[in-house]
Amino acid sequence: MAVIRSFRDLDVYILARDEAKKIFVISKGFPKDERFSLTDQIRRSSRAVNAMIAEGWARRRYPAAFINKIDEALGEAMETQAWLDHALDCEYLNRQQYSQLDDAWQKIGAMLNRMIERADDFCRSASRR
Repeated sequence: MAVIRSFRDLDVYILARDEAKKIFVISKGFPKDERFSLTDQIRRSSRAVNAMIAEGWARRRYPAAFINKIDEALGEAMETQAWLDHALDCEYLNRQQYSQLDDAWQKIGAMLNRMIERADDFCRSASRR
């Protein structure tokens, strides 16, 4: 297993960043009247996942703070899935686009959940520095 020196080394961070970019690109095709609602909301929630992971990484000295931030990232990932549901319902996404995006965000959620379950492992390495 590779040594993780930064939040940027975390597989979940890398995947969430890639998926947030996909949402940005695909949401460019959403109707203009959705710019300040669905488009803005789905972009914000998908991008917030990475920000929360970075904040959690910085707070690893305090397990409760780490868990809280990763839990917030999990909430943002699930919010992104809810916005994907709306995009599908409004026919802004086809079924294949929806399935690929939703599957990726489900995987991100599972990875974040595992981080919460293994918080002691992540926080232990921070306390040694």
